[in-house]
Amino acid sequence: MSYLNRREFGWAALGAGWAAAAAEQISSTVHGVIIGVQSYSFRDRPLDAAIKAMADVGLGVTELWQEHVEPRGRKREEIRQWRLTVLLDQYRAVAKKFRDAGIDLYSYNYSFRDDFTDEEIERGFQMAQALGATCITASATVSVAKRVDPFAQKYKMRVGMHNHSNIKPNEFATPDDWAEAMKGRSSYIAMNLDIGHFTAAGFDPVKFLAEHHADIVTLHIKDRKKNQGENVPFGQGDTPIKEVLTLLRDKKLKIPANIEYEYEGADTLEEVKKCYAYCREALGA
Repeated sequence: MSYLNRREFGWAALGAGWAAAAAEQISSTVHGVIIGVQSYSFRDRPLDAAIKAMADVGLGVTELWQEHVEPRGRKREEIRQWRLTVLLDQYRAVAKKFRDAGIDLYSYNYSFRDDFTDEEIERGFQMAQALGATCITASATVSVAKRVDPFAQKYKMRVGMHNHSNIKPNEFATPDDWAEAMKGRSSYIAMNLDIGHFTAAGFDPVKFLAEHHADIVTLHIKDRKKNQGENVPFGQGDTPIKEVLTLLRDKKLKIPANIEYEYEGADTLEEVKKCYAYCREALGA
């Protein structure tokens, strides 16, 4: 059985979906750059309020954080059983909430770990499918990629492995971590590049994006200082946000740039508005 290579796979399916629904959606594409939001940014409120906040900011594209759907505060085995037994109609109902708000739920954040059973791994793809998502993002381990890949091929859904800044065994932080996870895997194993964490870990997200954009399903946009520095308001750290967004614009890369609000702020909604305004200004809007 043959599969599209990474460059051919691109964003064809995603682009087609957006084109079909564009008339009904909130537009947050700025000079060709798709600006979205990780719903984790609104972790201080439940799903319905988070959706309203996205609409209030004017962001029409989202990556859904799994804890906005899953019950919080349960033990690991309880969560596993919930995932395996919850009706997928519940996820279809969530998808409708986003559609009704004019927001494209294009990705589901479901973080595969080594203690996941095969059934639990596959369930993530079924949930994402029920949501109408085009891809999955995952704060996963390097080693679990080989178990995820067969299901990604089965459901024809790319999985972007998300990086953090702490460099330690079996976690994604360095370019070598992605290289190890993707070696011998299909093109469905890909990257979710967090440019803030990448900067804090001592790497250059502009250079990496330019070289590996065909393997990147989404970006997380935040500002951090170098040398494992703190999260700060956009424009106050060392992360080259403007340069990354400019590269997306100039190279016409259809990779969603998702705001991920993590620094300390007085009001989440107002801070995400500031983040979006910064991105628009960086792109000359």
